[in-house]
Amino acid sequence: MKLKHILIGAVSAATLSSAALAEGQLTVVSWGGAYTKSQVEAYHKPFIAETGVQIISEDYNGGLAEVKAQVEAGNVTWDIVDVELSDAVRGCDEGLFEPLDLSMLPAGADGTPAEEDFIEGTLHECAVANIVWSTIFAYDTTVLAEGPTTIEDFFDLEKFPGKRGMRKSPKANLEMALIADGVDPAEVYDVLATEEGIARAFAKLDTIKDQIVWWEAGAQPPQLLADGEVVMTTAYNGRVFNAFAAEGKPFKIVWDGQIWDLDLWAIPKGAPNAELAKQFLVFSTETEQLAAQASWISYGPARKSSAALVSHYTDRPDLPMAEHMPTAPENFTRALQNDFEFWADRQDELNEVFNAWLAQ
Repeated sequence: MKLKHILIGAVSAATLSSAALAEGQLTVVSWGGAYTKSQVEAYHKPFIAETGVQIISEDYNGGLAEVKAQVEAGNVTWDIVDVELSDAVRGCDEGLFEPLDLSMLPAGADGTPAEEDFIEGTLHECAVANIVWSTIFAYDTTVLAEGPTTIEDFFDLEKFPGKRGMRKSPKANLEMALIADGVDPAEVYDVLATEEGIARAFAKLDTIKDQIVWWEAGAQPPQLLADGEVVMTTAYNGRVFNAFAAEGKPFKIVWDGQIWDLDLWAIPKGAPNAELAKQFLVFSTETEQLAAQASWISYGPARKSSAALVSHYTDRPDLPMAEHMPTAPENFTRALQNDFEFWADRQDELNEVFNAWLAQ
């Protein structure tokens, strides 16, 4: 369930120096659940303490539809939005996001200039990345004691009968289907760029279609597992991590065939508090804040200098975070980076194909 218009809070201006005081209000939009909690703890609360700005946190399910509707109506209420990379690029191309002066980003805590400190591919004309995350699949070890180990197993109803959870979107599903059908990750987008490749991906999805339970919000997959509605489900890796680290759920991630991606901050064109949004963007993507977020959820920081500051899960000194990151070497053996250019160009087309397939 979405939590709309949550006022995170503010610090009295009397406690702030004039240099730090910004005042005002900022609407920050993200994906909800454990992910937004990690941002609240690592970004929002310290920013509030430093500036006195009130932060209103809103949740959404991704995509550009809501941003586009606000911009085109000339009634923008969101100040800064956490977006996937393909949406950041496409939204910038369509004039939905404000161009950014990347020179405003400070050096890393170790003195490395920002343009060198941020992981390659994380700085864009209209967006700055904060995390590396993955779509993986997971299962309940109490239901499947001898659990799946490969992406092929996800599509094997004979070996592992039962319902599967999948995001109601072509993105990641088509890539996973092709990898499970024998396509090398390095060749997935070449195959998917052809009509035959698209047909091949949907044919693989057809093999489990009548067993799929569709989800849309990131908090849903762990709940589907917990409720026994599915025996395994695709999910955002951080949401599953939160379920077993913070809630003690007996869930296990299968990293094979993971589709990794970036999330970035972007400021909608005409945002009412654009200058404050830029201050928040700069603050939240500093070395310390990105490292702090990675102690709350297993998403990799976009800055290299943050890695040395990440140690263990905030409430579990016995739980080191490094091995739970998407980019940990043992998790990265058959991984595919989401091709943002492919999806920026073909999202609408493949959404139509996907929706038509759903309706069949």
